[in-house]
Amino acid sequence: MTKRRMFLRMITASLLRRRSRMLIALLSIGIGATILAGLVTIYVDVPRQMGAQFRSYGANMLILPDGDSALTPDSLQTALAAIPADELVGAASYRYVRLDMTSRQQSFTAAGTDFEQITKTSPYFSVEGSYPSATREVLVGKEIADTIGVKTGSTMTLTWQPAQGAAEKSPEESRTPGAVLSGSAEGFGGGLVYVAAQLDSETRIASLTVDASTQTPEYGGLLAEDEAFLAQFTGKTLPLTLGEGIDAFSGATVTSAAVVDALNRAVSAGEQAQVKTVNFLVAGILTTGGEEEGYLFISLEDMAIMTGSDALDVAELSVSAGAEQLQAYADSISEQGGVQARLVKRVTRSEAAVLTKLQSLVFLVTAVVLLLTMICVSTTMMAVVSERRREIGLRKALGASDGSIRAEFLGEGLFLGALGGVLGAVLGFVFAQVVSVNVFGSSITFQPLLLPIAVIVSMAVSAVSCLMPIKRAVAIDPALVLKGE
Repeated sequence: MTKRRMFLRMITASLLRRRSRMLIALLSIGIGATILAGLVTIYVDVPRQMGAQFRSYGANMLILPDGDSALTPDSLQTALAAIPADELVGAASYRYVRLDMTSRQQSFTAAGTDFEQITKTSPYFSVEGSYPSATREVLVGKEIADTIGVKTGSTMTLTWQPAQGAAEKSPEESRTPGAVLSGSAEGFGGGLVYVAAQLDSETRIASLTVDASTQTPEYGGLLAEDEAFLAQFTGKTLPLTLGEGIDAFSGATVTSAAVVDALNRAVSAGEQAQVKTVNFLVAGILTTGGEEEGYLFISLEDMAIMTGSDALDVAELSVSAGAEQLQAYADSISEQGGVQARLVKRVTRSEAAVLTKLQSLVFLVTAVVLLLTMICVSTTMMAVVSERRREIGLRKALGASDGSIRAEFLGEGLFLGALGGVLGAVLGFVFAQVVSVNVFGSSITFQPLLLPIAVIVSMAVSAVSCLMPIKRAVAIDPALVLKGE
């Protein structure tokens, strides 16, 4: 029989003779390894799990035009190429304009967007009905729906006209003798006020008509029909200033200012973008509890048809990555030029803070559990040394060296550590799976490195726990033991 086999036989025989005490030590190591393996698994998987949870709170990155550059679908796709496809949860583009609902004398902010992507970047949106799935369908914010009384299945007639006109010429260039000018500007409540002016041979205003149907009827409607108010503009040369030769209509100062502003912006009617009026079917009512309830949402295709442009204002991105990696992606996108990427700080900072606290808590609990395991194993081994005091003394009297005593007790501890580590790794994965399913609502995958890590740490804890008992065993005086003291 070789020395190695003899050594293993001695260790196993010693453990079996003291099954009750060694079972306690094994359970202590196993429980410690279980919690260690489970918490390590959770620690590694927490960023992914928390990242998925935070994605439900909305986008964490914005892409905006840089300076005078326009944000277009092509430039957006170029920017998105900097982010790995497996980390890009969604990218919703937006174009914002004001649309008029003249039948209700209302004007609303409308957002053109990609509804397939918006469900990924804003999963917290609650829709009564459904998202628009075809052209000429609109998603109405609850605040607007309550204001104008529309429901799912209702129709809305919406009109778009640019605030300043998509003109090739500037307002100054359009002020030629005999020209017909038209323009618009935002009045009370954001509703557009439209004007049309005929210039005479000396480029002075010969006649003026005002459409203020989006304003309140008792003021805006009266202003457009008040001859005294309109007569003030006759014979005047543009540009004009309210209060300098032009008095505001009583009770409608904002609307009056909009008339003057629209005249100053007005260009030749032939130079203006075409006004578009489209009938939309209300596909759903949006409830978010936030400012989105005051918006209309239509498809980017409908927005391009109405405005004649596919330009974008902003793109909201939901990226599954940590704060540092997100910043690296944002810097890479901004370096491309033409667009700039910004992080949504309230989301990224909250995510980083929560992850840091959770990981710190996991580390603290793991340290405490390992310390308690060490104390329990050390106490058990000290009791074993006390029981084997006469045996150790007799062996030393017969010539056994201190090294052999150390090796035997250390071997027992390492054997228990290895066995407890294997048991703990398996139970730890089960523990982590239960926690993940109940806390995060999703399962985790087994980490291949979990088994060796659990075994190595368990053996290390057992070895450290045996240091004091081994020191006590080596210090036993055979003479005193043999004398019965």
